[in-house]
Amino acid sequence: MRTFVLPPDIAELIAARNKVRDHYTRKLRELGSTAELSFTLDGNLIGDLGEALAVDLFGIQLVETKSHEAIDGFAPDGRSVQVKATGTGRGPAFRLTETRADHLIFLDLDLERSIGEVVYNGPEHYAVAMLPTVFTGQRSLTRSQIRAADGMVRPEERLPLRQAFPVPSAD
Repeated sequence: MRTFVLPPDIAELIAARNKVRDHYTRKLRELGSTAELSFTLDGNLIGDLGEALAVDLFGIQLVETKSHEAIDGFAPDGRSVQVKATGTGRGPAFRLTETRADHLIFLDLDLERSIGEVVYNGPEHYAVAMLPTVFTGQRSLTRSQIRAADGMVRPEERLPLRQAFPVPSAD
């Protein structure tokens, strides 16, 4: 299972955002405006959603404070884990840090369809090897780069999914 349905509470958050977006789109059109307000859910909220989903999907135990550079939590087997998420379809962004996690989980959240995908589940070193050795600020991998890195992961290197929110079958 790589694709999953977002839990009901997250789906409700997205539905509320969509209701606000639709309301203001109608209001703007009534006023003759063609302006677009997207009410994008991003930044810390998407990151927090990603970490919460990693708890559900993989049993990650989150660190107590945000002071652990580049480590968001620990897998049931003790591996340190970095969790990254996007709601825009882009690849994950990294900072140049002295500490790297043992494992990386990267989730792509399709907020319009209320589903998510585990794009990367493996040792972090496969992904960060695609970054320049020296850079400033943030550097992102492309979607194709993170998928290529995921293709290098051996089955035994992956964290097992708990299958918390499987996509219903088409039956």
